[in-house]
Amino acid sequence: MDIVVENLTKIYGTQRAVDNISFRVNTGEVLGFLGPNGAGKTTTMKAITTYLYPNEGDVKVGEFSILKQPEEIKKRIGYLPESNPLYQEMPIIDYLEFVANLQGIEKSRIRERILEMVKLCGLEGEKHKKIAELSKGYKQRVGLAQALIHDPEVLILDEPTSGLDPNQIVEIRELIKNIGREKTVILSSHILAEVEATCDRILIINKGKIVADGTAESLRKHAQGKEIVKVGVDVEGQDVSTDDIFAKLQSIQTVEMVDIVHREENTFDVQSKEGASSLKAIFRMCVSNGWTLTELSPVETKLEDVFRELTIK
Repeated sequence: MDIVVENLTKIYGTQRAVDNISFRVNTGEVLGFLGPNGAGKTTTMKAITTYLYPNEGDVKVGEFSILKQPEEIKKRIGYLPESNPLYQEMPIIDYLEFVANLQGIEKSRIRERILEMVKLCGLEGEKHKKIAELSKGYKQRVGLAQALIHDPEVLILDEPTSGLDPNQIVEIRELIKNIGREKTVILSSHILAEVEATCDRILIINKGKIVADGTAESLRKHAQGKEIVKVGVDVEGQDVSTDDIFAKLQSIQTVEMVDIVHREENTFDVQSKEGASSLKAIFRMCVSNGWTLTELSPVETKLEDVFRELTIK
């Protein structure tokens, strides 16, 4: 089931929390939703889930509009908010039965769905405990189970791994990836490595506006712009200093900037001019001077760098 956000705007007082944004999430796609605190991620997710209404624009989930058919959308969406509001005093099984009844699941199928969620979310060993007795990781699993118990076509997850330890993050990440094979998923997170590992596409929002949309690879390539390569040189006993090599690299016509990475290893970061490549020229320079080129590899822009570039403005 596709999600189509059309010219969505939400205003709180004088602040435009979401400012005329539009995007689409296709069926079976896992979209990573990134942005600094206050960027508008949670507001957008709440609008999609019909938790709040926008000042302008619309969201369509499949053929249904949040403005005209919110009840139909609620039936088809599973939502795990950042706060994960669980009833702490209830045992897991009782809580999932309570949610199943709220979601209108047929009485004859409730027990079957509870058992499926317990297995899917890895709750077998904890299922008879009260929620208050669970670790943060298992509480998140219960939150996912309640979001999935009515078998929704769309899953909205707001910071699903917040506060988890590294092992729990990996477990929840794998669970989301498995779920995403069959459902449309929007996942917000501050953990960039998690988004890159889990999501098919990344959307970055800042100050209520979309500032980037694409795969992690395409965002890195777009941000990098100029060729940057790591160069390692072995001068094989010649009386040549690191500064001498630096000067030779800097003299190449296509090179814009050279940084010394390690003097003792004679390694450098070399940035080419806009639209130019220096790979062949660096190779020829080493050959002509009788030096051995020990490394010539591209320096890839990290997703963290892309995020900072787009959101610190």
